[in-house]
Amino acid sequence: MRSVEKNGNLLEVNNIEVVYHDIIQVLRGVSLSVPEGGIVALLGTNGAGKTTTLRAISGLLKPENGFIKEGHIHFRGVDITNRLGTEVVRQGAVMVPEGRRVFKHLTVEENIRAGSITRKDGAASVRADLKLMHEHFPRLARVTNRLAGYCSGGEQQMIAIARALMARPRMLMLDEPSLGLAPLLVKEIFENITRINQEMETTILVVEQNAKIALEVSTYAYIMESGKIVLEGSSEELKNNPDVKEFYMGVTQGGRRKSFKEVKSYKRRKRWM
Repeated sequence: MRSVEKNGNLLEVNNIEVVYHDIIQVLRGVSLSVPEGGIVALLGTNGAGKTTTLRAISGLLKPENGFIKEGHIHFRGVDITNRLGTEVVRQGAVMVPEGRRVFKHLTVEENIRAGSITRKDGAASVRADLKLMHEHFPRLARVTNRLAGYCSGGEQQMIAIARALMARPRMLMLDEPSLGLAPLLVKEIFENITRINQEMETTILVVEQNAKIALEVSTYAYIMESGKIVLEGSSEELKNNPDVKEFYMGVTQGGRRKSFKEVKSYKRRKRWM
């Protein structure tokens, strides 16, 4: 039975505060939700707290001496606040970390198969899903026996996503999937994300600095600044919001792109702060 919250949300993050080393507060009352089957974007500049939010959901705070001090997180109606990462994966929430982090001395196929380590449904199902990954990522089917360390950045990002999907997650969390990639590869990655959402019925939570492409594929979005949510709404609304255009897309009225000199003091002028 596919369990969700009573309001139809697969994930509920309620007013969480995250502290590192017992003294450094990184998140301040963050609340967000992800509906079953949706694509939700979490946007913001570097250091806003986006990755920490994903780590809090994924149970990956403890290795860095962090913990959720206040608030709670529910996934599929289960309280996963401060749970270990392995427990969260078994619940069906899997994170693709920033920087890809493939096993460089293993082949592409071995990397992808590593994602099935928590499964107990037999070798035949794993082989079927491996074939499905090759269909979703044709590039990987052509380099299946290559060592992952010799793959391009785009191929390594695809390996990381395919590896996560091999765990058959209900929700896939992606941390900066466009980071360091050429525009054509970014377009291909996000087309794959849309297909995964639609064809595999996988809920997506994507963290991005590239607001333009994230708002194109998502249906709802949150914007973070200084460890808190400062703006939220449908992706269509945020795409047309003048503040979002100016501060996250670098576009002002008339479509002119702003220079760094013009935007470097933007925090003082944000209308939502």
